[in-house]
Amino acid sequence: MRRIYESGALRRDDDEPFSPREQEESVTPQAMRSIDSTSLSRLVVPNWIRHRAISIDVSTPRSTYPADAAIPFQVTMRNAMPFPITITTESPIVWSWEVDGITEASHVPLHDPPDERRGFRFDRGERKQFRKRWQQRFRVTDDEWESAEPGTHTIGAGLNVENAAEKGLYDETTVTIEPDAE
Repeated sequence: MRRIYESGALRRDDDEPFSPREQEESVTPQAMRSIDSTSLSRLVVPNWIRHRAISIDVSTPRSTYPADAAIPFQVTMRNAMPFPITITTESPIVWSWEVDGITEASHVPLHDPPDERRGFRFDRGERKQFRKRWQQRFRVTDDEWESAEPGTHTIGAGLNVENAAEKGLYDETTVTIEPDAE
């Protein structure tokens, strides 16, 4: 095919739509322009829609565990919207978990994050999963741990926003620790 075009055997005319053109037009694709979805989410989507778009679920494989057995749990966060969502968090630690209201099952503060807001970004329809284990112990001091009492305990997780439970950005589940059968 190339020889025909280079041979001059064809009549070339820029005005005729079915004949080759004299000069080939350079059609190079331009780069796709991207939009910063974090900024777009903050500017266009109101906070109450952003908060309703994200759902949080805390689950465990079972509801009852023997004493001194590790309790695995999974935190699932999902964006239900067909567009990206960014949630503004209170610090660089964007989410946390707790047992019976005690953050990370520790009476000792584990983190000292700066008071600077961050954005936690979810792509459209994105689902984020985090797996953790609670060893049925509460940290009392830097080097001392206390075993959890048998009975019902609540494991919760939520985004690091003000009033996360009221905004639907927090969930919890209960587990029962059975006493030792002696």
